[in-house]
Amino acid sequence: MAAIDTAMYSVHLLVAGVWAGSVVFVTYAVLPTAREGLANAEPLEPVVGKLRWLSRTSALVLLATGGHMAGTLYTVERLTGSTRGHLVLGMVGLWLALAGLVEVGSARLADGFGQKKVREPAREARPFFLGATTVAVALLVVGGLLSTGVV
Repeated sequence: MAAIDTAMYSVHLLVAGVWAGSVVFVTYAVLPTAREGLANAEPLEPVVGKLRWLSRTSALVLLATGGHMAGTLYTVERLTGSTRGHLVLGMVGLWLALAGLVEVGSARLADGFGQKKVREPAREARPFFLGATTVAVALLVVGGLLSTGVV
């Protein structure tokens, strides 16, 4: 394996883990705090801004690193005609779903926090973040399956 391939795998896994972890953290730590009114909007606004930045940056980095890996490991026939290829294509769909869910959920939070509301935006964003958490975990599971070579 070439050094560039190792670097791509490492960056891909690191960024995916950080992105998934940040989504889970917001879902299980930030949203309940906001829904219970235990924090006001002012300190939560930068959290949402950083999550949006992290999510958008992660999506671009994963596109680049994943594209490199797919381009060096797969042909069109292998992507569409093998279990591993189907898992890779499934990851692309999950990746798009994660980016969309985080974008919509964080927009709901940012809009509400901008109006100095906390409880209502957290309630409105919760279904999107629960979905995003499920998708993030699914992405890590599929990535684990692909990395073990079992499939």
